Amino acid sequence: MTTAVILAMAVLGGVANANDFQAGVARKAITPTGSIWMSGYAARHTPSEGVMHDLWAKALAMKDGRGHRVVIVTIDVIGLPREVTDEVVARLTKKHGLERKDIMLNAAHVHSGPIIWPNLRLLYDFSDKDKRQLIDYRAKLIDDLVEVAGEAMADLKPATLAVGHGSASFGTNRRAWAKKKWAPVDHDAPVVRIAAPDGRIRVVLFGYACHNTAFVETCHKLSGDYAGFAQIELEKAVPGATAMFLMLCGADQNPMPRGTEDLARQHGKAICQAVQETLAGPMESPEPAIRTAYDEATLDIARVDRAAFHRELKSDNVFRRRRAAAILADLDAGKNVWQQAVPVQAIRLGGRVVLLGIGGEPVVDYPLRLKREFPKLNLIVAGYTNDVMCYIPSHRILMEGGYEAVDNMVYYGKPGPFAGTVEDRVIAACHRTLGEVGEK
Repeated sequence: MTTAVILAMAVLGGVANANDFQAGVARKAITPTGSIWMSGYAARHTPSEGVMHDLWAKALAMKDGRGHRVVIVTIDVIGLPREVTDEVVARLTKKHGLERKDIMLNAAHVHSGPIIWPNLRLLYDFSDKDKRQLIDYRAKLIDDLVEVAGEAMADLKPATLAVGHGSASFGTNRRAWAKKKWAPVDHDAPVVRIAAPDGRIRVVLFGYACHNTAFVETCHKLSGDYAGFAQIELEKAVPGATAMFLMLCGADQNPMPRGTEDLARQHGKAICQAVQETLAGPMESPEPAIRTAYDEATLDIARVDRAAFHRELKSDNVFRRRRAAAILADLDAGKNVWQQAVPVQAIRLGGRVVLLGIGGEPVVDYPLRLKREFPKLNLIVAGYTNDVMCYIPSHRILMEGGYEAVDNMVYYGKPGPFAGTVEDRVIAACHRTLGEVGEK
C-alpha cells in the first residue's frame, strides 16, 4: 500500500494515528485551610464551618499532530476575576510558551466555596484581617492553577478523543419557576472523553448549564455542590479517570428542588448517570486538529448621572451604598466604568467539535441561539470562562428586567444595567472567534 493511499484512507476515515494526538491531566486540591468567607449569598453572616468535600482545580492539556497545544482548567470556585486569570495566563505564557487563546479557565460557580478576591467583594464589610486572608488565598490559588496546568502538559501521552451529548432535567429556569410562565431551558450535558490508545478512559470533561446552588445560604460547609458530587460519583463509576466539570451558560437556571445535602447528591448522581449513558453510547470521534481563537466583546453600560450615586449613598440598602461608594471612587480615579470587556474564546478540537467559552454569567438564550446559528457544529457553549464580572443578559432578559438584568449589577459593583446592544455584541464576538477557528 502506497503512502498516498494510506494518507487518503486516514482523511476519508477521519482517524488519526494515536501518536498524532496527545493528552495530559493533573489535579490539585484548592480547599482553603481553616475558616474563610464564602461567596455567592449576601445573606450569609459568618465564615465557613468545616468541609463537606474537597474543592479542586483540574487541568486537561491536549496536543495535536502539528504540535498545537491547549490547556483547559476547571476550578471549583464561584468565579475567577481578571486579577487572577491575567496573572495565570502571563505566567503560563512565559513558562510554557502558550498563547492567550490556548488557555481556557472555567469556574464552576460554586456558591459553597471561598470568595476569590475581588470577585463579589461588596457582599461583606471585611476586616483588614479577613481581606488579607482572601488576598493570600488568591495568591496561592494563582500558584496552584499555574502548577496544575504545567503538570497536565508534562503528562502528555498518546490519546483518543470522542464527544457526545446527554441530558439532565433538574436545571430549571428560575424565571419560569418564580413567575409561573414559560422561559427557555438548556438541559444539554455534553461529554468529552479522552482515552488511552488501549481504550482506558483517562479524562471525562462534562458540562451542564445550571447554578451550583443546590446548597442554599444556610450551608456553611465548603463543597463543590452538585457538580462536586457529580465528579466524585463519576470517578467511582469510571476507575482511573479524572472527572472535570465545565460550567455552561446557566445564569438563569437553578437546580430544583434544592436546599439540602441529599438534593445536592441527587442532582450530582443525575448528571453522573447522564454522562455514563453518553459514554456507553455512540460518540463522535473527530480527527484531532486543534485551532484556537480569543476575542473580547465590549459592552456599554447604560449611563446614569453621578448624582444618582450620591443619592444611593443614603440608601437603606447596604449593598447599594457599597456599590455607590465604589463607583464614585472609580470615577474620581478617572476609570471608565461605562464599558465592560467580556472574553470570548473558541477551541476547535477537530472536525465540527468546538468548545466556545464566554466570560461572565451568560443566560441560556446564548447557547440556544448559537446552536441555531451554527447547526453544522457540534457546539459546547460554556459560560464563566476567563473572567466572571457580572451577569450577561440577553435582549429578552434586559427588556424583562429583574435580577439577571439589573439587581446583580449592584453586588458586582457595576454602575447599572447594560445598554440594549449587549446580546448583539456578545454574539458578534462569538461569530468572530468561530470564524477564526474555521467555521465558514
